Amino acid sequence: MSKKTCKTTPLAGALSLALTLPALAATPPEIPGDAAPPVVVVAQATDLDSIEVRARRQRYEAERTRTATKTDTPLRDVPQAITVVTEEFMRDQAMASMTDVAAYVPGVGLSQGEGNRDALVFRGNNSTADMFVDGMRDDVQYVRDLYNIQRVEVLKGPNAMIFGRGGSGGLVNRVTKVADWGNYRELGLQFDSHGRRRGTADFGQAIGDGAALRVTAMREDSDSFRDGVTVERHGINPTLSLRPGDATTLTLGYERFQDRRVADRGVPSLGGRPLDTDRSTFFGDPANSPVRADVDAFTAVIEHDFGDGLSLQNRTRFARYEKFYQNVYPGAAARADGSGTLVVPLRAYNNATDRDNLFNQTDLVWVRDSGTVRHTLLAGAEFGRQKTDNFRQTGSFPLNDCNGGPTTSAYCVPVSNPRYAGPVSFGQSATDADNHGVAKIAAVYVQDQVEFSPKWQAILGLRYDRFEIDFRNNRTGETFDVVDDLVSPRAGLVYKPIEPLSLYASYSVSFLPRSGDQLSSLNASNAAFEPEDFRNYEVGAKWDASPSLAFTAAAYRLDRSNVIAPDPTDPARSILVDGQRVRGVELGLAGRVTDAWQVLGGFAWQDGSLPGSSAEPAQLPSATASLWNRYDINRTWGLGLGVIHRADMFASTSNAVRLDGFTRYDAAVYYVPNDNLQLQLNLENLLDEDYFVSAHNDNNLSPGAPRSASLTLRLKF
Repeated sequence: MSKKTCKTTPLAGALSLALTLPALAATPPEIPGDAAPPVVVVAQATDLDSIEVRARRQRYEAERTRTATKTDTPLRDVPQAITVVTEEFMRDQAMASMTDVAAYVPGVGLSQGEGNRDALVFRGNNSTADMFVDGMRDDVQYVRDLYNIQRVEVLKGPNAMIFGRGGSGGLVNRVTKVADWGNYRELGLQFDSHGRRRGTADFGQAIGDGAALRVTAMREDSDSFRDGVTVERHGINPTLSLRPGDATTLTLGYERFQDRRVADRGVPSLGGRPLDTDRSTFFGDPANSPVRADVDAFTAVIEHDFGDGLSLQNRTRFARYEKFYQNVYPGAAARADGSGTLVVPLRAYNNATDRDNLFNQTDLVWVRDSGTVRHTLLAGAEFGRQKTDNFRQTGSFPLNDCNGGPTTSAYCVPVSNPRYAGPVSFGQSATDADNHGVAKIAAVYVQDQVEFSPKWQAILGLRYDRFEIDFRNNRTGETFDVVDDLVSPRAGLVYKPIEPLSLYASYSVSFLPRSGDQLSSLNASNAAFEPEDFRNYEVGAKWDASPSLAFTAAAYRLDRSNVIAPDPTDPARSILVDGQRVRGVELGLAGRVTDAWQVLGGFAWQDGSLPGSSAEPAQLPSATASLWNRYDINRTWGLGLGVIHRADMFASTSNAVRLDGFTRYDAAVYYVPNDNLQLQLNLENLLDEDYFVSAHNDNNLSPGAPRSASLTLRLKF
């Protein structure tokens, strides 16, 4: 097996530089946050006048989660690797998308997603559907925004006991901002050196004790460092919370989100590496590569406290998605034509997906003491229906000799001028999808979090899913009715030798039905096979070094099995085989080192193998690392310094194209003249590193952005 290289010298230098920031500061600035009331501490200096230190509301660390267990649980008591990206960290980084978040999550990588959707790699498993919002499925392929997000929680390993099918290597849950009886008045504007123009708003108001209203909104109209690539999107998310009684809360919400962008498939390869070309060069036709995504989502949440440790939550979400994308893109590696000119074959297609999701979850939680043992019991049920229509068409070009003979399926353009402005016609080929499917989900689950003593805890859970899909291939008339009965266990043990330290071991399972994560992969050759199986074995430690600084460590093995492959004794017949094994170690750090110094970072070592093959898994770097520091000089000024490192990796399982590793340095300056105004300047890729950040396959490779600057203004009133 070929060995990956990890260029550690730049990374070591960056970490050393970041960790030697001053540990002492003058009076740190007061930078107001959104929810918690300010805490005031008066300190007496020994050689200075008495100074007042106001603890800031910004926090890079999180203490508790409901995502991982469906109960309010300290992160230290969850036997699983979890990374929480707080709103404060997202603000300091000027984040707007899931690709921004993933850069600081150990064990999670970026995939290109063909320039039209979020695509993350969780412990070596690529997914476009393991996305949730407030614990409910949000699984259509589009590019999500963070304008209405309170925090992002990334769970590593299979999570079927809580979330059902999928989540093979991990998942992302976005926690939204809702009306919570707080008063919010905030406007934000952002501009960057590549043409970003973005505005956000957050308004919230209590209406007496019985009601509260909150509205978050966003509009963006941006250019890019990539020629011809633009983004236009807007969203609005009002929520209304009501208290019909002291023990009951009803929260209603609606989101309207639209995204319009150019599908950017990056650059092709040449000689096993990305083609050497300017980072801004677009291959294909940006004018003929539109992406449209429309999301309309309604949610209703009822919470009731019966008293004596018994509570109920019922959550309903109906979401309608309309997604269309079309692209004219590099369809193969660059090569010399008959005259010796270096050319790139272009191809084209479009795809439309319409989906209606309806889900209802009911969770009953009972906390009871039985002698010296405390139980947190969860019993729940989930019901869902997903109706999906897919329609794909292949593009045809004018007749040419791109492939050494007459063809309309591809069109060759010279590398020196790879933009195409000619005609493309679209129609259905013999293999293009034209599908209609209805998936029905019914699940029940139970879980017990047992606290045997202050030192020992355990979590045991079991979920049963009945997953049924009625699928019709409209092009051929074939129909499939497939039912999968999925049983997903979860077990974990936690030992606390001292209160701030937890040691844990866990085991979890997840399944992926043959319809795939987008419910569109059923056919005559796979419909009868059992779902793919994912099993995760993990040990780890979580240490709160102080009340505001947390370290985490995890070691895992994730096995994928039930993968369809040709029978070596009869190639016309398919069998199930083991598909992939990934082992890894993940380290995380989040919180406040001193009153003036905050950090968030992580490191991941990963090693993957494909049984029966010498190839390595796609897009699985042997090492990734990140570290961000914010240091507040005084009440008015703050500085940020960060580093992101990735070792080299292969673009696909062919291992034919390698993306070199890179180390990128970022920085920021924060200016807070008063409680109502904040300015920040974020600088990305300070040393103008030339690198490739992600891939979709061997010839869709995305370059990282050159040195850039963004300015954010935030006004509160």
